[in-house]
Amino acid sequence: MSEDRLRAIFAEGQPDWLEEPSRPNLSGQDVVSLLDTQAYFELRMLAYPSTQEGVLERLQHDRLVERSPRGFMVKRLGAILLAKRLTSFDDVARKAPRVVVYNGTSKADTKLDQPEGAGYAAGFKNLVQFVMGQLPQNEVIEGATRKEHKLVPDIVIRELIANALIHQDFTIGGASVMVEIYADRIEISNPGEPMVPGNRFIDGYQSRNERLADLMRRMGACEEKGSGIDKVVNAVEEFQLPAPDFTTTHHRTVAVVYGHRQFEAMTRADRTRACFQHAALKHVVRGHMTNKSLRERFGLGEEKSALVSQVIAAAIEEGLVKADETVGGSRRLARYLPFWA
Repeated sequence: MSEDRLRAIFAEGQPDWLEEPSRPNLSGQDVVSLLDTQAYFELRMLAYPSTQEGVLERLQHDRLVERSPRGFMVKRLGAILLAKRLTSFDDVARKAPRVVVYNGTSKADTKLDQPEGAGYAAGFKNLVQFVMGQLPQNEVIEGATRKEHKLVPDIVIRELIANALIHQDFTIGGASVMVEIYADRIEISNPGEPMVPGNRFIDGYQSRNERLADLMRRMGACEEKGSGIDKVVNAVEEFQLPAPDFTTTHHRTVAVVYGHRQFEAMTRADRTRACFQHAALKHVVRGHMTNKSLRERFGLGEEKSALVSQVIAAAIEEGLVKADETVGGSRRLARYLPFWA
């Protein structure tokens, strides 16, 4: 068993980390001063109450704040979501997402390293905008025109950051969500191993932090039904970028998204990974991958059919995709499924 799984077993029956108190014995004014209640009501699309008591009642309704004989207590979940400054809450301050920008393609030269200080829901929009502002430009030829685009589309950044925030393992100390920006790629990682295998991210979903996921969904930061990775892969295909790479390292889940690269410059692993993800994406929408659909995903013409057939054959050899036997052995009608279908 992994260490993450063992921790989960030993934690059974114990209080959820996010439900524990962060700041007890506060006045109503303290709560309003510490939490971005304005953002909370705007994100929930609710009218801001006319009284402080009305604000506190709503926060209690979502179990972000509790009333006690000695005043109010802000739960860790309330702090994580709505803190004006996470550093105001000692036990969640280290959970602030960290953005690191490097010069070049390695960690050798750091250009910028800063944590995002606001709560996840209150600061999500600003975090995504800040990351997008740090991305290098990528030159792409559209038709006969050279155009400058950000390295990856904003929907990819938005969905992967939301995923990392929601699915992290909060019980791992001294670790936070990381957004690392290189000249040719972005790596977004979170503490903890994934609840589902990386090769099932497109069709599978299991939330580690259900209440956090539910509230982030209701505040518009994510979709709890698990379509985030589908959106990422779909956007990557639309922009004909190399397929994202989802890996697990020591106590971390890492998503790597690459900038534009011509098909000829892609490695065999890039191509077979794209083939598998394309087949999986087609399957979850009740479609099928074919030579033609994969050519279109890579932006290749019909004259490259043989080359794409080689990619499909390599993916079959690696056990990533398989032929759909329901159509028989016809090469003209051949279509393919992800290995788990």
